[in-house]
Amino acid sequence: MKAQLIKDHKVEAGKAVKVFAPATVANLVCGFDVLGMALHKPQDLMGVKLREEPGITIQHSDGYQLPVEPEKNVAGAALLALLEEANTPFGFDITIDKRIKPGSGLGSSAASSAGVVVAANHLLGNPFSNEDLVRFAMNGEKVASGVKHADNIAPAIYGGITLIRSIFPLDIVQLTAPPLYVTVVHPQIEVRTSDARQILRKEVQLKNAIKQWGNIAGLVTGFLKNDYGLIGRSLEDVIIEPVRSMLIPGFDEVKKYSKEAGALGGGISGSGPSIFMLSREESTAQQVEYVMTEVYVKLGIDFKTYVTTISYDGVKVMDAE
Repeated sequence: MKAQLIKDHKVEAGKAVKVFAPATVANLVCGFDVLGMALHKPQDLMGVKLREEPGITIQHSDGYQLPVEPEKNVAGAALLALLEEANTPFGFDITIDKRIKPGSGLGSSAASSAGVVVAANHLLGNPFSNEDLVRFAMNGEKVASGVKHADNIAPAIYGGITLIRSIFPLDIVQLTAPPLYVTVVHPQIEVRTSDARQILRKEVQLKNAIKQWGNIAGLVTGFLKNDYGLIGRSLEDVIIEPVRSMLIPGFDEVKKYSKEAGALGGGISGSGPSIFMLSREESTAQQVEYVMTEVYVKLGIDFKTYVTTISYDGVKVMDAE
């Protein structure tokens, strides 16, 4: 069916697009592997060109020295999955300008995986649904972390805040939310997603599970009801954060001082080391950035900060020109 849609569409070899693929915050504190949010910045920039010959070529214009073999590259793995189902003779040339640092906890691998499948789908005449694209892009996440997960991929493709009710089969729910400002600090250390998963406990006490379920339900309800107070009260993680936060110097101080500055709450972005905080007002978000800066200046650790908002567009496709 998809192959027929591609055949019916006038596919133009040589046509190219560029895409801006957003950073994402996975988990949103209490929603491990089920909640995610797209950000306006930072974003990766990718160029994708359709060619008549089959196969995939990958070039990087950044300095991260990531693999260029398609099966070892997150974008390549995602695109290979799409091409297998598309059953098309065409191939793609990909250039990646990675502006979301790998290992930052801001969905760097998801940006590449989501960006390339959205671009390829556009060039082939959009035969695939967003859910299909998430399914393809999850293959990139498996290359990055060893696990297929969608909490970064889904918001990158759909935009906004998404709930992954189920992975197998995929069931993605888009959530509305009130206006929120997001402050992010990225200490310039690396926490590998695969390593951050390995240290997690295999069993959870029932009392902690019950508390976590309540916080997830409360956070989703707070988003849907525009209830800032409920959002703030629900930004609590009693299962993952106590373990992973040990990998992030300055975490407790950032969280404490950010809430004292007026933030609703926040925590580890994905597997870290980035930390995010949600605020109702831009002035509060900027004050949160200031206190984050103070923490890492005192610690003598290089860092980068962002004050941004939720991106409801997801991956943006533009003509290459």
